[in-house]
Amino acid sequence: MAAHLYFRRPPIGWWDLADIAIVSILIYELLMLIRGTRAVQMALGGAVILGLFYLSGLSHLETVNFLIRNFVGYVVFAVIVLFQADIRRALAHLGRAPFFRLLAKAESAEESIEELIVAAGLLSAKRIGAIIAIERQVGLRNYIEGGIPLDAVLTYDLLVSIFQPSSPLHDGAVIVQDDRVAAAACFLPLTVNPKLSKELGSRHRAAIGLTEENDSVAIVVSEENGVVSVVADGQVERGFDADALRVRLRSLVLQRRAKGPARESRLSYT
Repeated sequence: MAAHLYFRRPPIGWWDLADIAIVSILIYELLMLIRGTRAVQMALGGAVILGLFYLSGLSHLETVNFLIRNFVGYVVFAVIVLFQADIRRALAHLGRAPFFRLLAKAESAEESIEELIVAAGLLSAKRIGAIIAIERQVGLRNYIEGGIPLDAVLTYDLLVSIFQPSSPLHDGAVIVQDDRVAAAACFLPLTVNPKLSKELGSRHRAAIGLTEENDSVAIVVSEENGVVSVVADGQVERGFDADALRVRLRSLVLQRRAKGPARESRLSYT
């Protein structure tokens, strides 16, 4: 009879699969959030209590079942009080999930571009050398792991502070992911192109080497003359002011791809 009823269940539809997928993702994210924290022990304790609850029901242990039923209500409030910081961190992490980032991607990208423009202008005025790599479709995780992880909100004052000569993070590149500074002091591969001008320094060569390998975009500020350059697809475009830099970054970052290789007229190395 049980087998007969099983085969008479309604068929599984797309909404059922979506329901299962969403629950699976939520459980996975929850496990990732509590991994390595004290909440792991709390989760294990909760699993033990849940197991005792079902076991007491099957074994007719009425007293144990009664105590657990009345105890669970207080546990919920205890968890909220004891794990306030972890709950806030989980909600913040959920707010940074890719789905929610997509909803505000255009606005956050515009803000990030403005922060980059202001930072480049300040660094250029003070002739402080800098290289800022912007991740696009291809991830830069290998280079991020080789630097100093920051995962900080992208602001112009943070970028300017990082590249100050007195800062321990000024050597190497800053890598930007969406609206966050993922890491600083990252070392990038130097290009081996023999046709490049001898006037290009190590920052420009590192930016070219990076963009030759992937679709990232790099902003380079020359320490010698303060010239701001944009590097994409292994091509260098120099001599940007704030307005020109805004237009170029919008075409590269907002559209998530370059519109084509840089024009020869912009390849000026003076």
